[in-house]
Amino acid sequence: QVQLVESGGGLVQAGGSLRLSCAASERTFNTYAMGWFRQAPGKEREFVSTISWSGATTYYSDSVKGRFTISRDNAKNTLYLQMNSLKPEDTAVYYCVARQGGTTRNRNDYDYWGQGTQVTVSS
Repeated sequence: QVQLVESGGGLVQAGGSLRLSCAASERTFNTYAMGWFRQAPGKEREFVSTISWSGATTYYSDSVKGRFTISRDNAKNTLYLQMNSLKPEDTAVYYCVARQGGTTRNRNDYDYWGQGTQVTVSS
């Protein structure tokens, strides 16, 4: 069982930056594809970004491409999401996810989810 714990959320003004972190309990972290999803109030949970086990392959949603960067440090069992040029529409609970296998944008393909961290962007 993989446990994922997110941190780094908070309140920031539009145009600002935040970096989310996700610490994984699994010692075989480097065999898992990882990703981030988010859910705003009254909306469905949506894909943000994903990264392969090696970090060589990454994908982003169109809404965050060019502003967000996903990365991982397998030596530290940690996933990151650097968020720049934040907009009020980025306000959501952000979830860290993991799966054994390749990257995917489909939330149903991820076996493990963190508890989420709130990101609020004020205008």
